[in-house]
Amino acid sequence: MANEAQIRNYPKSYMAQDYTCGEVSMEKGTLLKLSGARGVYPTSADNDAFAGVLARETIAGSGRTQAAVYEKGCGAVFDMYCDAVGPAIAAGNDVCISGANLIKKYTTLDDEAGYVVGKALEPNTAVGYMQVQI
Repeated sequence: MANEAQIRNYPKSYMAQDYTCGEVSMEKGTLLKLSGARGVYPTSADNDAFAGVLARETIAGSGRTQAAVYEKGCGAVFDMYCDAVGPAIAAGNDVCISGANLIKKYTTLDDEAGYVVGKALEPNTAVGYMQVQI
């Protein structure tokens, strides 16, 4: 996959939490969606229900079915890839999932879903990475 999130910093007292993921290959920094009972898989579509960011690579066929996840609300700061589809993002705006490892500005059309990833810490009007606190 491409465009994985890059961690900038996280609270010193925070530990990544275990979620079930099945035997799926995922790169560290993959944006994850909720799937089933405390399960996660890579985001793939607009407005997926954001769970967090993968803290450690997972490899299919390894026998490991748990994934370490920086959960939404942990306060960590990441560089996340914005596909810049839709309105410009200002510092302080909420962002949500736009596709596989992609974010966009959270708008009123996203209200019914309630799928906020986090807060933009800098403005963005172009395709590329930007800082987001989850």
